[in-house]
This record gives sequence, C-alpha cells and structure tokens, in this order.
Amino acid sequence: MRFLVVGAGALGGYFGGRLLAAGRDVTFLLRARRAAQIAATGLVIQSPQGNLHIPSPPHVSAENIGGPYDVVVVGSKAYDLASTMDSFAPAVGPETLILPLLNGMQHIDALVERFGEDRVLGGLCLISATLDDEGRVLHLNDSHGLTYGDRAGGIPPRIQAIQQQFEGAGFEAKASDNVLQDMWEKWVFIASIAGLTSLMRGSIGDVAAAGGQDVALALFDECAAIAAHNGFTVRPGAVERGHAFMTAAGSPITASMYKDLARGGAVEADHILGDLLSRAPQPAPAVPSVLRVAYVHLKAYEVQRARAQAAAN
Repeated sequence: MRFLVVGAGALGGYFGGRLLAAGRDVTFLLRARRAAQIAATGLVIQSPQGNLHIPSPPHVSAENIGGPYDVVVVGSKAYDLASTMDSFAPAVGPETLILPLLNGMQHIDALVERFGEDRVLGGLCLISATLDDEGRVLHLNDSHGLTYGDRAGGIPPRIQAIQQQFEGAGFEAKASDNVLQDMWEKWVFIASIAGLTSLMRGSIGDVAAAGGQDVALALFDECAAIAAHNGFTVRPGAVERGHAFMTAAGSPITASMYKDLARGGAVEADHILGDLLSRAPQPAPAVPSVLRVAYVHLKAYEVQRARAQAAAN
C-alpha cells in the first residue's frame, strides 16, 4: 500500500516518519522550503516514545506526483486546505482513499465536494507536537494516537487493509467503527480548550486560578450541546474527562490556536469555533454565549492582524 503524506510538519512528519521507519511505502509531498530543509538535515523526530532520524525520506513536489496513491494522509491547517487539495489532487485516483487529520468537520465537506463521497475517510489524532526553528519534529507528550474509519460506520475491507499497515508502525492506531462520533467528541474538546485559552490569554491552570472553572464548564457544555443537537451526544466518559481537563488546577496546557494567536499567526477561528456555532440550535440566545464571545474575540484578532499586514505592505 502506497501512502502519500501531505507535508512533513508536526503531524505529517511524526506519523509519516513512524510509518516509514516501520518499513511502509511512504512518500512525503513537500513544498520547496521544507524539501530543502529535509535535504539538509533529514527528517528528525524527538519524542518520549523514541527519537528518529531518517536521512533521506522519499518525497515529491506537487508537480512531480506522477499518478495515484492508495492513501493520501492530510494534516494541514484548515486555512491552507484549498491550496493543499490542489497540491495533492494528481495523487487521487479512482481507488484512492483520503485520510484527513484536521479538527472539526468543515474540511470533510470540502474534501467530499472536491473528490467525492466515497474517497474521504474520517480521522483524528491525539498528539501534541510542533516543529522547531530547525525543522525538527518535537513530540511534547506521551500521546501519539491516530483514529481512523469509514464515515459510514463499521470496519469494511478497505479499513482493514489500512489497519494491517498501521499495526506495529510505532504509534497507537485505532480503526473505529463509529469515527464520526470520535471526531465530534474531539471537536467539542478542541473548541472548548481553544476558545477558553484564546479568550482568556492563558493556560487552563491560569483560568482555574482566577476562579473561572464555571466559565470553562459552561463553554464545554455548550459545545457538547451543539454536538448532541447534531446527533452526536458526547459519551459520559468523554464528558467526565473533558470537565476534569478544562478545570485542572495548575495545568500549563494551552491550545495550539492560542499559541498561534500569541505569536501573531493565522488561526482556525472559522473552522473550529465558527463552524461549530453555525450548527447550534437556532435562533441563537439573546445573550451571547461563551462560545460566541470566544469566536468574536478571535475574529477581532484576525481583523487586527489583517490591518497590520496591509500596513506593512
């Protein structure tokens, strides 16, 4: 089975690197800058689960894909999805499966519209990773899970085939028979932590120290209610874990969206918070909710960022 991993950033670099080290047929789709970086240093992963250095990982550019792959793994940021789809489109043939690892659901709609209902799987990952200034993949915690499945449910033969490839590949892989439920539950979690830490400009522990546990829980429960409204009631165990995580005293954790905001980067406000709000029961409450306030906060940041960029040009 031939895998095309789109990009070699924190997600693609980690999971693609693990697959490659396990002997799977993996090629990375790279832009010129990342290709030059990897040509100089190789693909480097620093992880509590074991470091990895692959001197010359196979890679192609968008112009040189050369035909279909069996599985295309997509882990880009949502705001780059349109150009990302253009880049890997030549790799999608009649039997190709697309495994997206983005958060939320909006990307599924875009991928299905572009490539067809049957080509697009469901997927998510549980990992905290980033790239440092030298392009090394830094794995920041012990979690390195990847869940995938057929959006129609069950474990059909095509999922079983991927399962065989992922077994023993150096990360925790789970073939899910209800991957949409898993994706919605992660969306609730990600929207909650991103909304809270971005709005409060601090960590989970900072909010707890300020006595803001009620705000944290209100936001999580609001996101969970939207999931239930769309037919995906968050399971009791996930609610318990979410409540504990969102109110943990002393927790240093912030969302990657907050980190992007703090460094002046682009954020996934529309994809993670805005799209979730658009799926809430209507009409909206007369008093804006915590999720609505968090979303407007991020959109105001985007306005400020765009103005600063325009002035710089």
